[in-house]
Amino acid sequence: MSEDNKPIKIAFFDAQDYDIKAFEAANESYNYEIKFFETKLTADTVKLAKKCDAVCVFVNDMIDKDIIDALVKRKVKLIALRCAGYNNVDLAYANGKITVVRVPAYSPYAVAEHAMALLLTSIRRIHKAYIRTRDFNFNLNGLTGFDLHGKTVGVIGTGKIGRIFTDICKGFGMNVLAYDKFPAADSGLHYVSLDEIWEQADIISLRCPLTDETKHLINTPTIAKMKKGIVIINTSRGALINSKALLEGLKSRKIGAACLDVYEEEADVFYHDYSGHIIDDDILARLISFPNVIVTSHQAFLTREALGNIAATTLDNVRTVLSGEKCNNEVSYQG
Repeated sequence: MSEDNKPIKIAFFDAQDYDIKAFEAANESYNYEIKFFETKLTADTVKLAKKCDAVCVFVNDMIDKDIIDALVKRKVKLIALRCAGYNNVDLAYANGKITVVRVPAYSPYAVAEHAMALLLTSIRRIHKAYIRTRDFNFNLNGLTGFDLHGKTVGVIGTGKIGRIFTDICKGFGMNVLAYDKFPAADSGLHYVSLDEIWEQADIISLRCPLTDETKHLINTPTIAKMKKGIVIINTSRGALINSKALLEGLKSRKIGAACLDVYEEEADVFYHDYSGHIIDDDILARLISFPNVIVTSHQAFLTREALGNIAATTLDNVRTVLSGEKCNNEVSYQG
């Protein structure tokens, strides 16, 4: 219940069927009044949050100064991110005006396993074989891959997901090099510099957050330092990679393959069906056309276990904040 003993009201934006099912199930323990909206939270749709205590948003809802002012004007007290990342929120401007919470961990196994699934699909040409055999074409030409055993993988970002991914890689007999600005204590990981990863890795997996420091971490100069045929996996945030540089790296054959669950300009494309439309994004259209590029639509989190954890944590974050308790999942501005 809110302070006036009325049911807590939540405006839920960018709602998909799987979101609604998970949150309705979790809400049986809370009895909040949740209004699900298919639209994203924008300057035009923020009016839907009127008389709500909180808004629940996802990775592609851009919470800028104007949105924050509009929410505060409508007396919304809380922005509840149902994801781990928060680069889409202007935290500096939100500071002191409205509380922001997130879901720091929902199922690190889901994302780590998806990253490995992308890698295996790519290097063993499983996606190509699937298409062929559906047409009863059982020819093996062009499907030659390579062993993961003995290869060197560079993992950039060693939070929970990154460490689980390194464990999976070790299970395949791979050599793991790790980089993190804040190395995990007692992890047993072999930490090296970024330059060492660029120069030594056969495969690079991005698991770091998107910040001003990490934006376009992979770019033309860093790609130039990598081995010819490098495989790049990104299941973190799209803007970690400069898309134009990635495209050029693929065209020049410097990059052997790209496995992408995220994309720099995904906000207006991912989570929607454009199968009957022409995509305006020329870079994305070109990337998808390459036989050595796999793109999934930011679905690494999409398991039953993860959705259940996201819903439960989000709703408990709402309860904690609106009851005046300290919430460990609050995102504070670090100036």
